[in-house]
Amino acid sequence: MINSLENILEWYIESGVDETVGDIPFSLEKKAVEPQAGAPVTASSRQATTNLAQATIAARQSSRETAEKARNLDELKELVKSFDGCSLKLTATNTVFGYGSEKAKIMFIGEAPGADEDRIGKPFVGRSGQLLDKMLAAIGIKREDCFISNVLPWRPPGNRTPTDSEKAVCLPFLKKQIELVSPEYIFILGGSAANSLFDNMEPISKLRGRWLEYKTENGKIIKVLASFHPAYLLRNAGQKAKAWSDFLRLKKNIC
Repeated sequence: MINSLENILEWYIESGVDETVGDIPFSLEKKAVEPQAGAPVTASSRQATTNLAQATIAARQSSRETAEKARNLDELKELVKSFDGCSLKLTATNTVFGYGSEKAKIMFIGEAPGADEDRIGKPFVGRSGQLLDKMLAAIGIKREDCFISNVLPWRPPGNRTPTDSEKAVCLPFLKKQIELVSPEYIFILGGSAANSLFDNMEPISKLRGRWLEYKTENGKIIKVLASFHPAYLLRNAGQKAKAWSDFLRLKKNIC
């Protein structure tokens, strides 16, 4: 239970709130937030937090129910395009749904669309996608034989880091894609995507380099590898050798 304004502030930050309305939104002085024994918490900030939390919970429930309706990828794509429970859709140009073979043996998952993906409406078509294509070609895998998606189907404004609530609302759509494609392997691109799928906070440096397992809603166990996101590799060329070893590990297992 959130019972202090310090906790409320922390909750706001984790949820992506970066603006307040009013000259003095709240005070962080502990004496101002200690309620008397048995007295209910009635601060307006608590009410605002409760409303925001309830809205997030409702949106997550709505996305789960929406995803469950889909019997195939085409139906899911249309349901995601018509979903209005995530504010990212308001600033995005396109809904960037997963793309590729519906019976892919390998599924690649990133965090969110970038500017090029938002403009074109397909995942990994910009510089990051070009690097991914080269790495796939180097191990003899054709992009068209894979299925490529993101945790988020909408681009965050300015490519900012998605909030936990945004990822939570969109995650059921990704999980349904995994269930419908039913790949044998998942290759996760970047720590944020890995944290979302596995619901943890492990850095990618600890997650990569070993096989993990993901269990779908219908009980299927899928082998998972996590590695660096191509966008990160473009900024940190020194890490490409580690990513290359991850791709070679994938190739060795599927051959």
